[in-house]
Amino acid sequence: MPAWLACWLALNLAAVLVFGYDKAIAGGTRRRVPERTLLTIALIGGSPGALFAMGFFRHKTAKPAFRRAMMVIVAAQLILLVLVYRANR
Repeated sequence: MPAWLACWLALNLAAVLVFGYDKAIAGGTRRRVPERTLLTIALIGGSPGALFAMGFFRHKTAKPAFRRAMMVIVAAQLILLVLVYRANR
């Protein structure tokens, strides 16, 4: 397995774990994971894991601003993927 793929998979696993942890402590007395941190994990490549975790844990799905930010990140990443693909054809 290429190193970049292993890193990407690890990042997405981390996204799922962080979203799950934040959901688990929601409503308690522990300090929550800031939304900025959750979005940063998605931005640096963990968006598939973040999207999976949002649906699986039903976490942050009722916050329109957060969902919009996630969709902007995903759209930007998809556009970037298409541009990189076209440049390397």
